[in-house]
Amino acid sequence: MIGASLVRAAGFAYPFLSYRLSELALSTSSISTILAAFGVGWLVGQIVLGRLADIVGRRAALVGSMLLAAVTLPLLGGLSHPAAIALAAVVVGAVYDAPRPVITAVVADTVSDDAARASINGWRHFGINVGAATTGAAGGLLSDSTGLTALYWINAVACATFALTALACMPQDRPAHRGAAAAGGRDTYRTAVTDARLWLLWLVSLGALIPVAGLFSILPLLMDDAGLPASAYGWTQVASACTVLVLSVPLNRWLARRASRGASMVPLLAVSSLVLGAGLGSAGLADSTPQYVIAACIGIPGEIVVFVAATALLDQITPPQARGLYAGIWGSTLAAAVICAPALAGWSLTQGGPQLVAVTTTLCGLIGTAACLPLAVLMHYPRTHQALPVK
Repeated sequence: MIGASLVRAAGFAYPFLSYRLSELALSTSSISTILAAFGVGWLVGQIVLGRLADIVGRRAALVGSMLLAAVTLPLLGGLSHPAAIALAAVVVGAVYDAPRPVITAVVADTVSDDAARASINGWRHFGINVGAATTGAAGGLLSDSTGLTALYWINAVACATFALTALACMPQDRPAHRGAAAAGGRDTYRTAVTDARLWLLWLVSLGALIPVAGLFSILPLLMDDAGLPASAYGWTQVASACTVLVLSVPLNRWLARRASRGASMVPLLAVSSLVLGAGLGSAGLADSTPQYVIAACIGIPGEIVVFVAATALLDQITPPQARGLYAGIWGSTLAAAVICAPALAGWSLTQGGPQLVAVTTTLCGLIGTAACLPLAVLMHYPRTHQALPVK
């Protein structure tokens, strides 16, 4: 988890991609296409890497993806032709968040206690947020002195270092269900595709995470529309990161206690989705830096809870032989949110201004909350997971 947090801290590729493309004087449509290509790669990569973690093992999937990132990141930072950049963006996007499904599967493999898993997942989110805050601050400072291309080399070195560390420190895993997963791949996919609980959890998570992605896409659009400088947006990120740091410890302890009692996480997931939608939605009604800061911070408790609650539910519904695949499918919700959030915000801002952005962002949270109702029902009727036979 420490390695994943460090890679996230050096994860300049996506946050600074639009600035890198602007330096090349590309058209708005070309920039939008390349950003979308990155998002598509991210989404597909989560599912593919999750599946590979089941077939070839956790260590092999993690090391391979990080080495691929180390090779392709400098290309993304150095190419100038739009088509070549788009292709590099797809590949980098596919491995940008590779540690997420692999580590999720590793935690499910090795930690059987519900409270311990909830605590670990809470601290994982804490580390990711610290990394995200570091990314913005360090990237902003370094880009002025070293240039944007250097950020991609730093990102590549971090990925290569993580790959070598994982190769040295992680055991050569041969999951008990690895042979079954490889031989019964079609059955494994069928299990996932027909699991209504998984797809309801996916929908809930998407509705909740679109506002989370909005911290990096919807919020700057609104603040730019209000005529505020980039430094004002920087203050919202500092404030939200500080809020995460302050709230993570008490919320993680509370969530761990709740998990130890076997309490359902579905109600918490529903409330967190609503809090996120309303919190970021309120940014559509703001018109000053302090108001945008408040809007960014309102949703933070929901953001902390949603990752822990959703991961706990994912662990409950996942068959042992498909932990990587299920983690990858669920992990793709963040990529989908990254694609949907700017598109939805851009359309809303054009069609109805900030007020429509407020409505549509809040609606996303409401959709997530509503999808928790059938999810809660289905969680009372668990499937019987059986290991797939080795052929």
